[in-house]
Amino acid sequence: MTVGDGLKVEKANWRFRGDVVDKFDEHVAKSVPLYLEGHELICNLADYFVKDGSTCYELGCSTGTLTLKLAAHNKHRVGAEFIGIDCEDDMINRARAKQKEADVTNARFEMDDVVVAELAPCDLVTAYYTVQFVRPSVRQDLINKVYNSLKWGGAFLLFEKVRANDARFQDIMSGLYLDFKLSQGYTAEEIIGKSRSLKGVLEPFSTQGNIDLLKRAGFVDIVSVSKFVCFEGFLAIK
Repeated sequence: MTVGDGLKVEKANWRFRGDVVDKFDEHVAKSVPLYLEGHELICNLADYFVKDGSTCYELGCSTGTLTLKLAAHNKHRVGAEFIGIDCEDDMINRARAKQKEADVTNARFEMDDVVVAELAPCDLVTAYYTVQFVRPSVRQDLINKVYNSLKWGGAFLLFEKVRANDARFQDIMSGLYLDFKLSQGYTAEEIIGKSRSLKGVLEPFSTQGNIDLLKRAGFVDIVSVSKFVCFEGFLAIK
């Protein structure tokens, strides 16, 4: 199946490796509304939490774009380190190559599964459209780990595709998102192909479902910082 941007994938088998790596930045920027604007927002939000000596993580860093932007944005923070974690070696290799090209020294990339990766005490954790790909059965365990790893006053930035709270609103959100993808130049065939490739791979929760995950982990202070149709960003402070 074709999904646009020269990518071909199989039904219910979307993977973040191989040819997807070469086209990832272009494809995701066209597929997720306000994707690049979200990077800028996260960098600005980081100003409130990153200090000298801070340890900061991005879970599911893909090609490292956001991790490197955060590192560059905070290059004046003495001893602060930005760590990108991803389970795909193709993504990590691309991230390391981009870091070398950009000559960013306060970042590093680790290949690991975010579900089992150990996190050091930290001031900032970002999951930018990552948790929606984590199996629902272990999603709470991941959020619990994030909460436990954060220092008091530290922040978790969780950006997710979200489902609406009832069928009528879900139909409206799905229709609006379809219009968005068409406006980006994707054909109906490509849109359907992408949807079929994500079956059983992408499992979004509702806004309330994500808030419930955060609350069960221990977060009390939670606010939505970004929302465009079915894409939402949450700031949770420990």
